Amino acid sequence: MMAELSAETLRERLEQRLGAEHVEVEETTAAHCSTSFRLLVVSAAFRGKGLLQRHRLVNEALGEELEQIHALEQRTLTPEQWAEEQRQLA
Repeated sequence: MMAELSAETLRERLEQRLGAEHVEVEETTAAHCSTSFRLLVVSAAFRGKGLLQRHRLVNEALGEELEQIHALEQRTLTPEQWAEEQRQLA
């Protein structure tokens, strides 16, 4: 039996399995009737990959945890894209 999913568990999995340098996980579950999360993942593994390829990498990294997730919203950025976004916010 798997442990209950948490934002922290997902963050750790993505950091370990994707070598992500920045991960934000927000649980968006409404009234705990299903499990939903919003992710921001920054990883060099995304370089040269399209959106669908990036999302597949995230899905593969989550593995069996993905089976417990009802809805998953993903933003996937390379370190360069993340740095540019941070410069624009500064």
